[in-house]
This record gives sequence, C-alpha cells and structure tokens, in this order.
Amino acid sequence: MICPPMAVIDAHPDARAEAAQHVMQIGTGFILSGALHVVVSLDIADKLAGGPKTVEALAAEAGVVADPLYRMLRVLAMVGIFTEVSPRTFGLTPAADILRRDVPGSLHDMVLWAAEPLLRKIHIEGMYTVRTGKPAAEHLLGVPPFEYFATHPDIAACFNNGMTSMSASVIPAVLEAYDFNGIGTLVDIAGGHGEVLRSILAAHPAMRGVLFDVDHVIAGARPRIDAQGLTGRCTAVAGDFFKEVPAGGDAYLMKHIIHDWEDEQAALILRQVHARLAGRPNGRVLLLEAVVPPGNAPHVAKIIDLEMLLTAGGRERTADEYAALFANAGFEMTRIVPTRSPLSVIEARPV
Repeated sequence: MICPPMAVIDAHPDARAEAAQHVMQIGTGFILSGALHVVVSLDIADKLAGGPKTVEALAAEAGVVADPLYRMLRVLAMVGIFTEVSPRTFGLTPAADILRRDVPGSLHDMVLWAAEPLLRKIHIEGMYTVRTGKPAAEHLLGVPPFEYFATHPDIAACFNNGMTSMSASVIPAVLEAYDFNGIGTLVDIAGGHGEVLRSILAAHPAMRGVLFDVDHVIAGARPRIDAQGLTGRCTAVAGDFFKEVPAGGDAYLMKHIIHDWEDEQAALILRQVHARLAGRPNGRVLLLEAVVPPGNAPHVAKIIDLEMLLTAGGRERTADEYAALFANAGFEMTRIVPTRSPLSVIEARPV
C-alpha cells in the first residue's frame, strides 16, 4: 500500500485513516515477526501438510497450549499466512506452504533466522547505531557477530541454515539468468554450506569447485558435498579471506559477502581475488547481491541494508557504488545481470 501525499490525506479523512493504519501496521510489525517465529519453530506448516486441523490437534502435536497458539495463528491468518477455514481450524495458504521444511524453495530456516529473537534484540538497539555510526550488534554482543557465532554454535547453526535456505531459493533464478559455461574451476568464497556452489556444479558437470569458509562452517559443508556425490569435483578449504583466498580459480563467486563490509574491508577481500586472477585473461569475479534502486522504488535491498548497518556494519550498494568499489580493487565492472530473485549477478574483470 502506498500512502497518498499529505495534501490529499488532509482533503480526504478516509485516506488519512488508511495512512494511519499503514503506519500502525509497520509500527507493530515486530508482533507479527514474533508470532511467525513461534509458529515456524513449532513446524505448524508441516503439521498441516495433509489438510486443515483444529488448533487443539495442532497444539497436542506440538506439545503446547491451544489458546495462545490459536491467537498467534489467528493474527498470522489475518495477513495471509495460514487461513482459518472454520472456527479454530486452520489450513495452509501459499505463504504458509513455503514454510514447510520439505518443499522446494522452503523458507523455513530463512524465517527462523530472519525472526530470530537475538536479531530482533539487535534491531531494538538501532538508536545506538544512529548516534554513534557503529553496529548495534557489537554493542549488544560485546564482539562482532561473526566472532559471536564462533562461540555460540546454536546461533551459528541458525544463521548458516538460514543462508543455505536463502541460497536454495535464489539459485534457480541465478542459473537461469547467468551463463556459467566456460568456467573450469569456480571458487565460492565464504560459501557457507555450499548450496550455491553445489547447485552450479550439478548444472555444469565439467566444472570443478572450491568451497572456502571458516573452519566451523566448512565442517558442516563437507557432509553435504559428500551426500551430493561431489567429493571428487568439489574441495572444501578453510581460511581467512582477508589474508588470502584459494588459488587456481577461473572465477571467484561471493553471495551476500561483500555487503557484510564497508568499502575498505570489501576492497581488501576483492584485492585478494585480484591477486589470484593475475595472468588469467578470462578471469572474473561474480557477486550475488541485491542492487539498491534509486529514489522511492521498493526493493528488499533497502531493508537488508538496515540489517547490514546494525549487524555486520556493512551496506547494500547501488550500481554506481559497486562500480567504484571494483575500481578501487583493480577491477572493471562489466555487467549487472538481474534475476527473478531479489539478487543480481554482478560481474567484474581485472584490469
């Protein structure tokens, strides 16, 4: 819903009331987020895969109290997630169905991370960031978030599973939009559990891959590589991308990595890649990132940008900002390839 100009609102009381409702929906959005986290944590969507059930039956399966569960499902049904098909009986909607664990493109794990209570606590500290320019996460946690993950395996698992879920939801669109043919070895930097790399390798049987991330993440990736039968084609390597990245790649891929960092640190990562591409005339770096559109145009990049601001201290970027960042690291941005997902493939080559 787009609010009309204030002059129109003043002239039409109904429009002003609608604008007030819009503001209140946003102001109370944390309530919906909290309810969604509870319901997804209880796997309610999976329990409805066979058809509608009463809230009493759902509560019994989940081992919770029926009345609070009913009130949470009722408010989610109000916004199209689940539907109350008859009094106190709920069924799936398309939005609820994608919360099931076993459906293609499932957002179950992504929602668990996006609505994670720790993440919501960080956003409560937004005023600290506005006043100091520093990430609220480090203020709240005492250390940068990636250091926090290393000592809190439950939160790290939630984050890594969420990123894997997001990768699975966007990679079909990436494969559709960008031609990876001609890349002999693809290095996925900070590739998490390897969902993106494994999907690309599956689509390109002649390609080899190198998955690069920190120790505790790589430990979770190796079983997935083995399970997909890619052990002979995909190597998993642990390391620190600020110091060096694996050699031997024809192309270096990063999904939602550069946006974690301000320009100075982002350029340092890109320079490590630049050093590995020396002497490779067709070498390239590929970023899977959201590109911020100008003006008031709606885009998820503008929301994720606040996430980066408050957590890692990074940012989403416009096309011009990506071009400048690449130039600072010795690259020329050659093209931006939009996809059907919120992410684009941003390609650059060394100069």
